[in-house]
Amino acid sequence: VQLQASGGGLVQAGGSLRLSCVVSGRTFDNYGMGWFRRAPDKERAFVASVGWRGVTKYYSDSVKGRFTISRDNAKSTVYLQMDSLKPEDTAVYYCVAAGRPRTSTDISRGIVGYWGPGTQVTVSS
Repeated sequence: VQLQASGGGLVQAGGSLRLSCVVSGRTFDNYGMGWFRRAPDKERAFVASVGWRGVTKYYSDSVKGRFTISRDNAKSTVYLQMDSLKPEDTAVYYCVAAGRPRTSTDISRGIVGYWGPGTQVTVSS
């Protein structure tokens, strides 16, 4: 299973970015997907997840109301729309995939099967 994220970059505070993650190597539809991030000098942290049906979604308190996760099963892609970005959102963002099929809560609980290589998001003040 391979995850390839894109869409990171440099943006000013208040701006927007959309991250994309394409999955290959297995049937995309059956697995939950999500995003984690690691900010400078901080532990890796959960950001958002979406269940295998695309209905159940979880967000960390720090991004709730600003970030939106979605998935397009036809394209085997998960997205993270990030609006109203803040300097504290600066981090390496990792796309993740559940290891067990047909689950909606694993990733939000930190149970991750696969990690992508990460993409840098930098928000300037």
